[in-house]
Amino acid sequence: MEKLLNEFSIGLFFWQTLLFGLLVFLLWKFAWKPILNAVNDREDGIKDALAAAENAKKEMQNVTADSEKLLKEARAERESLLKEAREIKDRLIAESKDQAKVEGDKMIKQAQATIESEKKAAVADIKNQVAELSVEIAEKVIKKQLSNKDKQLKLVDDMLGDIKLN
Repeated sequence: MEKLLNEFSIGLFFWQTLLFGLLVFLLWKFAWKPILNAVNDREDGIKDALAAAENAKKEMQNVTADSEKLLKEARAERESLLKEAREIKDRLIAESKDQAKVEGDKMIKQAQATIESEKKAAVADIKNQVAELSVEIAEKVIKKQLSNKDKQLKLVDDMLGDIKLN
């Protein structure tokens, strides 16, 4: 540092200051504005990029919220459809059970009616057979009783006695 102070020259200092001022003026006149414009453009570009990123972030949040809302709606709709399907299934099962019960009752009534009619037919048939057998037995008994003339007269007298009593 001492060497600089010892060799200091005012003329050299003047020219260096003048050249430095001229260099600053030339830079201000020709280079400063393009440099500042480039810096400002860069700053504006960064601000725009940050704003675009913020907008994209907000839009992403909106899309996420919308997709969550759609997902909730889809889940609710799925639950609604499943509930409706369960209700339809239960209703169909109940209707099938009711229909089966009605059909079963109908078949039981038809079977009971068939049994009753067959029972009546069997009873009528038995009555007819009993009547026929009774007539045959009575016929055979009467033939035996009426084969003798004394027995015939006695039977007629007994019948006349029963008529008078009545």
